[in-house]
Amino acid sequence: MAKEFSARVTKRERKVTDITSGIDERILRANDQKLLRGAQLATIQLADIEVRDQVRTKFNDESLRELGENIKVNGLIQPLVLHRDGNKFVLICGERRFRAMTMIEMKEAPCFILENKTKEELMAIQFSENQAREDLHYIDQADSIYGYQKLTGTSERKITAALGISKSEVHRCLMIAKLPRELKEAAKKFNTEKYVLLEWDELPKNEFKDEIKGRILAGDITKRVQLKRVISQLQIVKPKKKRDDSVEKLMKVLKTQMKDPAMKARAKEMMKELVGERIH
Repeated sequence: MAKEFSARVTKRERKVTDITSGIDERILRANDQKLLRGAQLATIQLADIEVRDQVRTKFNDESLRELGENIKVNGLIQPLVLHRDGNKFVLICGERRFRAMTMIEMKEAPCFILENKTKEELMAIQFSENQAREDLHYIDQADSIYGYQKLTGTSERKITAALGISKSEVHRCLMIAKLPRELKEAAKKFNTEKYVLLEWDELPKNEFKDEIKGRILAGDITKRVQLKRVISQLQIVKPKKKRDDSVEKLMKVLKTQMKDPAMKARAKEMMKELVGERIH
């Protein structure tokens, strides 16, 4: 008789029982259940909460007022996430909700309390919570990932595993985070598409690149199609990317006579060096 397996259950549908019982399941789904494991729910005075650097840096006052009015009528559906640091409670997730509650002069709020978390874990929690929100600006996302890399000194591959996003997106974010501050500020102000910044960064360094930068800073170029049109008008030729030396080495090995066992072994060793992973 064939063995019967239980129906597959997605991560969001799995039940979690190690956070305070009785919490609305929608609240648990709105947070990263793995990262919040062990958290306790408590009511905390807003005056006792300390706000430090957050992932999100762009706030809309009108949107905050609307959120505050909604909280006043319906209450806070999703608790804040705090980390106990000695006698202090440090805000990890929920600065927008915190600001909105301050506007309507609320005194206290339900909060998830985390303890004994490392800086790396707290940054991963911040990123996970904010990544799920559609209004998080890609500049804030990029700066957050870059901050995580500087703090941990880890590789793009490990960042991908820790934060749950693709390696290509991690690479793009790190490139954006390293761009000039004024360009990033303009991108947030004018809601400039991310690929405008990425493609500008690839342009050869000359007066045309400076001219395009000025147009981006002024908000005249916000769309990728606009940038392509300007590049075409100025007849800017992007520099061809040089082939990686490691790729050249690999191609030479592959073109050799692979019937020789010694050459096969050498090819494997070179592959290990190139990809940095164990090959079986």
